Amino acid sequence: MKPLSRVLRWILLALVTLVVIIAALWVTGALYYDSPWPALRKPLAIVWFIGAMVAWFWNRPRVIARVAVVLTMGGVLAWWLTLKPRDDRDWQEYMSQSPWAEVNGDIITLHNFRNTKYRTYTDYTPHWETRTVNLSKLTGIDIGMDYWGSEWIAHPVVSFQFSDAPPVAFSIETRREKPESYSAIGGFYRQYELLYVVGDERDLFGIRAIHSPKNTMYLYRAKITPEKARERFMEYINAMNALKEHPRWYNAVTTNCTTTVRTQRPMTNRTPWDWRILLNGKLDEAMYEYGAIVTDGLSFPELKKSAAINDAARAAGESPEFSRLIRESRPGFH
Repeated sequence: MKPLSRVLRWILLALVTLVVIIAALWVTGALYYDSPWPALRKPLAIVWFIGAMVAWFWNRPRVIARVAVVLTMGGVLAWWLTLKPRDDRDWQEYMSQSPWAEVNGDIITLHNFRNTKYRTYTDYTPHWETRTVNLSKLTGIDIGMDYWGSEWIAHPVVSFQFSDAPPVAFSIETRREKPESYSAIGGFYRQYELLYVVGDERDLFGIRAIHSPKNTMYLYRAKITPEKARERFMEYINAMNALKEHPRWYNAVTTNCTTTVRTQRPMTNRTPWDWRILLNGKLDEAMYEYGAIVTDGLSFPELKKSAAINDAARAAGESPEFSRLIRESRPGFH
């Protein structure tokens, strides 16, 4: 049994070491991304990580040093959990307004409905307006998928279709301050607040399909009844209103652009968990497999190829017929 005991001991030691290194890296990131002293973030993070590794692996007496490391980690975690999201920061202009809605029976009034006019990705005129829609006229849902590099990661934009009004699009995003840019690693910390954007397709589709040269956007029609589409719409409305009253942090795993859609539904009514909810670049493939999108009998590669809207969006530009033109002659849109 001695050789076996020795092997188990080494396995346990390796696991503990791995956990300690991961925890130390997480604390390093918390100090770097969330420290209240911007000028000290980098040196503080570096000094902490080096000090923690030296204390854990080389310092003597080892027990006291390791207890000190664990207590420090616990202290940083306790501080980090006290950080509160806010609605009143110095936001980037096109993220400066929090949308909300008034519900009066079937009549939904959308405030801070975004309809920004873009000349380029960085040159734009922010514009918000108030729009009113009739829930009883909601007929269906279309799903945009925006890719900017990897086939594994995408950003969904959900657009609700009305028989008597232009579409209403929703995008769940990081809300960034001036002059922040998005960091994938920063998204695991309390770096960004969560933002629901509700707006015109010429804005939410256009900024991606027209003004982001590296991006490719695809558009699919959901296979859903009007009744279920109205339920999904109200889930967005309720979540958006709740966020207006109680800001939340964005998190790259637990509260991102797809996991948030899933969790805004009641626990008993959520879609089954699928790994492609996290690696959401494959989400359209999952929807195809589950029969959740209209396919017109095409294979998935054929459907996806025909779903790219960039060229049509550029041709449509700021046309009042933008929404019709980007759907013209595409599978599922008849």
